[in-house]
This record gives sequence, C-alpha cells and structure tokens, in this order.
Amino acid sequence: VTRTTTITDPVGIHARPAAKFAQAATASGCTVTIAKQGGNPVPAGSILSIRLGIKQGDTVEVTVDGDNAETVIDSLIETLTAAE
Repeated sequence: VTRTTTITDPVGIHARPAAKFAQAATASGCTVTIAKQGGNPVPAGSILSIRLGIKQGDTVEVTVDGDNAETVIDSLIETLTAAE
C-alpha cells in the first residue's frame, strides 16, 4: 500500500517527528519505506533515513508491506502530519 502526503510543518520533518515516525514504523511489524517525491525509498525505521532534507511543501511517499497495511499506513500518515 502506498500513499503520498505533503509536509506542511514550516520546519519540515525534523528530529522529533522523524523519531516518532521511525518508532511507529518499527513497531508496526511491517516493511515500511519513505521517499521524497522523485527520490529513492529508504527504510522508515531509521531516523537518519527519514529526514532526507524534507522541507515544508515537499511531498513524501510512504509504502507499507505486511499484515494490516491499510491500517498501518493510515496511522503512519497521521503520525507524520500530527507533528505539524
């Protein structure tokens, strides 16, 4: 399952939301990747991978593979946007 979202936080994805997202991705038990639009997907379990220089207005693509992928991706997108 793949979804896209636009980052609206004025500082983009910084350390705190990246850490929350990485923890949620790891806890899901699914294979999760994140990519800046036009970029290569990286594992979402690493805070360093997630930051990717993502700024306000950038679009990211989140992909989840595993059990309950729809529920997991909904939760992960909410985690990304709730930090804003």
